[in-house]
Amino acid sequence: MSATRYRRFLKLCEEWPREELKKDRDLGTVLRQRVAAAFREGENTQISDPEKCDQMYESLARIKANTYRQRFPRVRDTSFTGVTVEECKVILSGNMQQMDDEKKGLWKTIIERLSKSADDTPEKPTEKK
Repeated sequence: MSATRYRRFLKLCEEWPREELKKDRDLGTVLRQRVAAAFREGENTQISDPEKCDQMYESLARIKANTYRQRFPRVRDTSFTGVTVEECKVILSGNMQQMDDEKKGLWKTIIERLSKSADDTPEKPTEKK
């Protein structure tokens, strides 16, 4: 039975999309490393908790299939800061030195918005004794 689980995880790892911009921070890379560590002996690996293993596989399969994205569609493809998906990808890629002047302006805008919202939070008054 562990051979079947092992093959299912391998297939999931093969189908999982890779994000080349993130390199070592890619979820697919982490998933492949964890599967390799969990199934060190390949098909002969003894699984201590088969139910938990199956549950993990089903959860990962739902993420890969975008089950919840389809079930709960977003109204807009922006975040609370107003940044679009493409702009988020550029920011999260780690290639900040390669951003052109327009993107640098965007990055500064985001930092300013976040710092303003942090400054707007009221401080708790100190109690006098």
